[in-house]
Amino acid sequence: MINSKLAGLVAIASLFIAGCASDVKLDDSKNAQVETRSPVTNNANSKPVTDSPVASVDLTKGNNADNASGRIVYFDYDSYVVKDEYRSVIEAQAKTLTANKAKKVTVEGHTDERGGSEYNLALGQKRAQAVVKSLTLLGATESQVEAVSFGKERPAVQGSDEAAYAKNRRAELVSR
Repeated sequence: MINSKLAGLVAIASLFIAGCASDVKLDDSKNAQVETRSPVTNNANSKPVTDSPVASVDLTKGNNADNASGRIVYFDYDSYVVKDEYRSVIEAQAKTLTANKAKKVTVEGHTDERGGSEYNLALGQKRAQAVVKSLTLLGATESQVEAVSFGKERPAVQGSDEAAYAKNRRAELVSR
């Protein structure tokens, strides 16, 4: 009788623990990707050729003073790859950090409102870690940079359209 009750409790506990499990991997920071591509040129006029069917969103239009200060890196949907167009932002921040070893920066990862909270926290962390990896590859020390995620909890812009989503998929570099 006691053994059957104990076995039942163990089975219930196992189901409870399995129900709390998640398939979202948060420890994949060592595999953070950094995009490095050279533009394809047409030999006739040496201008970059783009053949991407993806429509771009101009983040410099409107009220986006934060990007002008060089502390925000934007990401594509469901991606944590640091794009080449933000290389100058990361290089400038890395240069500042290497010149002043006492300076510290927190890289805050953010997502748009789509997806669950747990998934977005993991994606925001991967975005922050990708920027941290880029900074350390350019000379910043690990003690100077910290990656944190806010997921979808702190949107930069309210709205449920692609323009708002694009401004919310970001990593912000904040002095601490």
